[in-house]
Amino acid sequence: MAYDEGLAERLRIELENRAGVTEKKMFGGLVFLIDGKMLVGIVKDVLMVRVGPQHYEAALQRPHARPMDFTRKPLKGFVYVDPQGFDADEDLEAWVTRALDFQREDASAQKSRAKKRTRA
Repeated sequence: MAYDEGLAERLRIELENRAGVTEKKMFGGLVFLIDGKMLVGIVKDVLMVRVGPQHYEAALQRPHARPMDFTRKPLKGFVYVDPQGFDADEDLEAWVTRALDFQREDASAQKSRAKKRTRA
């Protein structure tokens, strides 16, 4: 088993009413994307969450969160969460919400940058 199928199903339920959600096998696990950008994923039984650079330090303060060091170098803006940190459905929902919040912020910032470029 490359990733926790039970966690994958829980994430599918969390994301079932979101437009633009796709799944892709990556990092030796499974990643959920919105409009082609990583949102959350699973490697073995660990949750990966894209929280963004501005929320990175705060996310690391959460119980059972740690830097995502897939390449042996922490990737700022992404965290791993060990299973104890999302055992409860409300904890998993909170992590998914953090990822969705960042995705909305990032999309808004990209639109703003694009508008500035077209004005110049």
